[in-house]
Amino acid sequence: MSETRVEKDSMGEMKVPVDAYWGAQTQRAVENFPISGYRFGRTFVRALGLIKQAAAQTNHELGRLDATRMNLIVQAAEEVVAGKLDRHFVVDIFQTGSGTSTNMNANEVISNRAIELSGGTIGSRDPVHPNDHVNMGQSSNDVIPTAIHVAVAEAIKNDLVPALQQLNQELTRKAAAFDDTVKIGRTHLQDATPIRLGQEFSGYAAQIKNSVVRAQKAIKALLELAIGGTAVGTGINTHPAFGSTVCERLANETGIPFVEAENHFEAQASKDAVCEASGQLRTIAVSLSKVANDIRMLSSGPRCGIGEIRIPETQPGSSIMPGKVNPVMSEMVIMVAAQVIGNDAAVTLGCRDGNYELNVMMPMIARNVLESVRLLANASRVFAERCVEGIEADKERCASMVEKSLAMCTSLVPHIGYDKSAMIAKEAFATGRTVREVALELGVMGEDELIKALNAMSMTEPQ
Repeated sequence: MSETRVEKDSMGEMKVPVDAYWGAQTQRAVENFPISGYRFGRTFVRALGLIKQAAAQTNHELGRLDATRMNLIVQAAEEVVAGKLDRHFVVDIFQTGSGTSTNMNANEVISNRAIELSGGTIGSRDPVHPNDHVNMGQSSNDVIPTAIHVAVAEAIKNDLVPALQQLNQELTRKAAAFDDTVKIGRTHLQDATPIRLGQEFSGYAAQIKNSVVRAQKAIKALLELAIGGTAVGTGINTHPAFGSTVCERLANETGIPFVEAENHFEAQASKDAVCEASGQLRTIAVSLSKVANDIRMLSSGPRCGIGEIRIPETQPGSSIMPGKVNPVMSEMVIMVAAQVIGNDAAVTLGCRDGNYELNVMMPMIARNVLESVRLLANASRVFAERCVEGIEADKERCASMVEKSLAMCTSLVPHIGYDKSAMIAKEAFATGRTVREVALELGVMGEDELIKALNAMSMTEPQ
């Protein structure tokens, strides 16, 4: 058995691993919630460190915390921010719905590390107490929702937005490169009028450009922070200027314009802002899935499918069929999208379950939203680098399929009418010939006029 030390909380003594910075309350949570093995990740732990650091500096500025304790807390919190103490954040996601155990995990880790920095005895609560000093002016009920907003907004800003911008740039390059390649359009999975491959890819690029805007809207939804409301939104046990000052510090530290919540009761009782942000992430997932699925199908074959584009060969596709290569990058994106949509469903249910002055699903909400951001960012970046960048057009295949399409008769309608055009299409289908061949045979138009009418490139613009 590993060596332990004894720490105390309001419920009595607890044995804690001797090398752990956490204390009694955290240890109780570890023993009470052996549920999933899921832990809060780097982004959320960083946010907790930023909040505790800003809180200590603010309390000192407001004359409530002496300089010595403030400096110790700030130094210990900085190690939390930097990721040096991540292994000490050990509470399962599925815990108390307010996240109190995780807030106390942060308080105890920072307290004990501050005590160690001062040369004191870990667990003594002297000179830095986890509740009285690290948690001064705060409650789990305003710290955890604040941490959710800060962590998610930072993750979207620093990870998701750049990844989506990279994907948009690659799709935009392909749209330009493929602008002279005419292919057949498809509606209802059936042949439609011609379209340029570049036009098709410009639609994909626009979807991802819109996704960047949606990600930025998600950040905007998260700008109001609950800090300063303490237990139920009234601000009991905190200075009136505490919340706004902490928010100002968090804004300066992150480069995100956080502000104190206009209404603390709304900020703590509901999680509507997080629900809105999650909904934007879900929409981004849907867009990515559409793009990835289209690319997967356009590259199908390579000989017996659509095969209008060629995607990079990244790995063997079969353990039994030699030479088979699968659209694995598209499949990865589609699976990520499905997971994000599932995460959003759980977040929606969690955000719905606020009771009076507090939502009690916050750890689960935080994990799911942050996982969605992480998955979308990684999937977008990898898809851009390992798939989109290497896509090539099969111009011969595209031209061949355009010529064989029955939808070519659409351009004849202004010249010979709908009924005659439909008759030509049916005859072409029945005999296996092209629209051009049947129209020439029937002599519905002069040859030069027919060549002009059936120019596929001209069909890709208004006439």
